Amino acid sequence: MTAPQTTSPETDTAAASPVGVVLSDPAAEKVKALLAQEGRDDLALRVAVQPGGCSGLRYQLFFDERSLDGDAVQSYADGAVRVVVDRMSVPYLAGAKIDFVDTIEKQGFTIDNPNAGGSCACGESFH
Repeated sequence: MTAPQTTSPETDTAAASPVGVVLSDPAAEKVKALLAQEGRDDLALRVAVQPGGCSGLRYQLFFDERSLDGDAVQSYADGAVRVVVDRMSVPYLAGAKIDFVDTIEKQGFTIDNPNAGGSCACGESFH
């Protein structure tokens, strides 16, 4: 995995983990390819935690052009991919690893989060 280049908000840096979200090389390449498909270089991959799902919290991954106050930003793939986490989600995602798998059984992004105490049977949410 490549080492991320991290910038964090000037305020409330005590709550932010120095590791943040880690994007694997395959995940960074997939995000880079999806951005190329969109034809936009102003988008970032926003990773957030939202209330919902069987276990209480669920992940949201989407492209976003907004920059919110307190966002933690990390760059991957030589700066071509930016991962943005909002201030409220940072504690839930500190140290989380995002990978992309493409096998005969499964295709998509996976999140290995050391902060998740458990997840539901369907794997769509955590607590």
